[in-house]
Amino acid sequence: MSAATEPMATPDSGGAEPDIHTTAGKLADLYQRFEDAVHAGSASAVEKQHAKGRQTARERIDQLLDPGSFVELDALTRHRSTNFGMDAKRPFGDGVVTGTGTIDGRPVAVFSQDATVFGGALGEVYGEKIVKVMDVAAKIGCPVVGINDGGGARIQEGVVALGLYGEIFTRNVQSSGVIPQISLIMGPCAGGAVYSPAITDFTVMVDETSHMFITGPDVIKTVTGEDVDMEELGGGRAHNTKSGVAHYLASDEADALDYVKQLLSFLPSNNLSEAPSFPATEPVEGSIEDGIIDSDRELDTLIPDSANTPYDIREVINRVVDDEDFLEVQELWAPNIVIGYARVEGRSVGIVANQPTQFAGCLDIDASEKAARFVRTCDAFNIPVLTFVDVPGFLPGTEQEWNGIIRRGAKLIYAYAEATVPKVTVITRKAYGGAYDVMGSKHLGADVNIAWPTAQIAVTGAQGAVSILYRKELKGLEGDELAAKRAELQQDYEDTLCNPYIAADRGYIDAVVPPSHTRGYVGRALRMLSTKREQGPTRKHGNIPL
Repeated sequence: MSAATEPMATPDSGGAEPDIHTTAGKLADLYQRFEDAVHAGSASAVEKQHAKGRQTARERIDQLLDPGSFVELDALTRHRSTNFGMDAKRPFGDGVVTGTGTIDGRPVAVFSQDATVFGGALGEVYGEKIVKVMDVAAKIGCPVVGINDGGGARIQEGVVALGLYGEIFTRNVQSSGVIPQISLIMGPCAGGAVYSPAITDFTVMVDETSHMFITGPDVIKTVTGEDVDMEELGGGRAHNTKSGVAHYLASDEADALDYVKQLLSFLPSNNLSEAPSFPATEPVEGSIEDGIIDSDRELDTLIPDSANTPYDIREVINRVVDDEDFLEVQELWAPNIVIGYARVEGRSVGIVANQPTQFAGCLDIDASEKAARFVRTCDAFNIPVLTFVDVPGFLPGTEQEWNGIIRRGAKLIYAYAEATVPKVTVITRKAYGGAYDVMGSKHLGADVNIAWPTAQIAVTGAQGAVSILYRKELKGLEGDELAAKRAELQQDYEDTLCNPYIAADRGYIDAVVPPSHTRGYVGRALRMLSTKREQGPTRKHGNIPL
C-alpha cells in the first residue's frame, strides 16, 4: 500500500465472500485484508481520537511524508497472544503502522503508534515491527521518525512486551550517531516507553495533547502525596521549559510534523554523508568588503557602549546566516544559551550562542548540558559548529555548585574538545575566565577564532579585577572618592586587558574584524574548512562526565 490512509482499489465483490479457490477470489481476499488493515481501529475509536485533537496513526504518516511515497511494511501481521481473551481480537497491524517513504525526496523510515488499536499499547508483534523498520533504516542509512501515541506495555502479553522495549532501546543506542533519530510525542508516552524517545536525537511534543512521564499522577499521589495533573507533570510545556527532555513545543500536530521536516532539511541521512546544500543566496566571490550588505552594516551598531547592557544574540545570528533562516532547538529550556541550525553559503551549520538577555549570558547547569548535547550531535553528523560568545562566566550560587556545575559544565568542555568537525568561534563581547575556554576557544581545538573590537577577553571583568588587584588602595576610601577611584581603575583595567588584542597578540584570536565583516569571514572560514580531516586517538570510547 502506498498511501497510509487509503487501501488499494478493491474490485466490487457484490458483498459476497470471495472464493479463495480462484485467482479473482484470492485477489479479492487480499484487498479485503488491506481494507481491514487500514481500518484496524473502530470508527468510534477514531472519533474519540479526533475529539482529543489528535490525528490517527495513518493520517500523521500521510502528513509527514511526500504524497504517495509511503511503502508499508508488515500491514498484515497480528499478535499471537491467547491470554485474557486476546485470541478473539486480532486486528491486522497490531496497533502500529511501519514503513518507508520520503521527505523532500529523501528516504526516511517511520513508525506510527495507533492509539485506536489496544490504546497503542506495545506487544510482541508490535515491537517486532518497530525493530524491523529500525533495522531497515540502519541498513540503508536513512533517518527514522517515531510517532509515539501509546499506553505503554501491553499487560496481557507479559514480559515479552518488556523484552521488545529492550530490543528497541538497543537499536536506539546502536543507531545513535549513525542515523538521525527523531521522536514525535503525539499523545501519552508513559513508563518504560519514554526511554526510547529520550535516547533519540530530537523529541518534539505538542502543547496540551502530548504527555511523557515515568509514573503517572495517581501513583505519585499515592507514594509521595503530591497532587499534580498530567499536563503539569509531563505535558509538552513542562518538558520544554523544565526538564529539557523535549526539543520543540508544537502548537498542534501539523506544526510538530512541519518542524520535523525542517529539522531533517539541515541533517544528513547518516554519519557518512553530508547534509543537503543549496546555492548561496549572496555572492561569495570577490573581497569581503565588496560583499557587505545593509544587514551586515547593522552589526556595527548592535553592541551597546555599556558592557552591562543586554542585546539579543539572535540579531547577530540572523545577520550572519543565509536568509535569516535559523531553526532554533530547545528554545524554551536554558534560554541563556541559544542553539539551532542554519546555513552559511548554502551549507548546514550548528549554532551555539550565549544570550545576554538571560542571566547576562552566564553558563549554568542546564545551558552547559544543552550546548554539550547539541555540539556532540553536530559532530556525529558532520555539521560544522559556529559559536557566538558573550559570556561573563558561570552562574554563581549554592544551587549551581551543589547540583554539579563542575561536572556538568565539564560536559561542554568535553564536547568541544572531542568534536572534529569544523569549528568557528566569534567573540562579540565578554569572554571571561573559565567560560572563555569552554565556549569554543582555540585551546579546545577551534579552527578559526574571530573577535570583534568590542570583545573583552580576560580572566575576569573589570569590577571583580579591581576589587582584587587594588584592595589595599581602595580600603581607606569612602563615598564619592571611592566611586571615582574605582571607576578610574576599572577604566584602566578595561583599556589594558579587557580587549581582544592581548589574545590576538598570542595567536588565540586569528582575526579582529569589524562586525560588518563577520558574515564574510565566517563564510570563508567554513569554505576553507570544508575539507578538514581530523582523527582522534584510538579508543573504545571516551568517558564524558555524565
